[in-house]
Amino acid sequence: MSDDVILEDKIVHPGQPWGRLLRKGQRLKIVDLEGRQAVDFLCYNAADPRDRYNAANTIKLGANIFLGKGSRLWSDRATHLMTIVDDTCGKHDTIGGCCSAEMNELRYQVKGTRNCRDTFEEALSAVGLGRGDIVENVNFFMYVPVGEDGHLAIADGISKPGDYVELIAETDVICVMSNCAQRHNPCNGYNPTPVRVIAYLPSA
Repeated sequence: MSDDVILEDKIVHPGQPWGRLLRKGQRLKIVDLEGRQAVDFLCYNAADPRDRYNAANTIKLGANIFLGKGSRLWSDRATHLMTIVDDTCGKHDTIGGCCSAEMNELRYQVKGTRNCRDTFEEALSAVGLGRGDIVENVNFFMYVPVGEDGHLAIADGISKPGDYVELIAETDVICVMSNCAQRHNPCNGYNPTPVRVIAYLPSA
């Protein structure tokens, strides 16, 4: 990446929001610094944010519930928003959604927890969007296996320290992220840790 134009290089701590506009052709690299750290992610068509990431379309058009290298992220209107161009982990989740204070209380009997829905709302507020714009999201580095009988579970993450996922913007997109602070299930190994986020324009 020595000849690339670095737009941003930031450490994002658990429970911290992140977001920015990526122009077509710009790239986003998310690095799991310590391993087993879930990163909740959403993207929106910058020309009209109502045309946002759609999990069902992404699953149907990719014919897979997991994301990995080569997977495309599609919108409500079947706009090709982003593509995963490199990935050292695989099996990124498309169905688990984000945690919320209410779900944490219901599932784990804990109140007032830091959660990804609130963190998404913080990130979206910076671009004039809000809670109503939060939809079922991608969970990078989170593993949600589904059995033949349809049973699913949030399982121990499979990412190792230094694993990364890299995406390219296929159109101008607004990207937002919540580095998950969940301590009550194994998505973060019960120990949330920082990730590194690099936005850049590749050299010609």
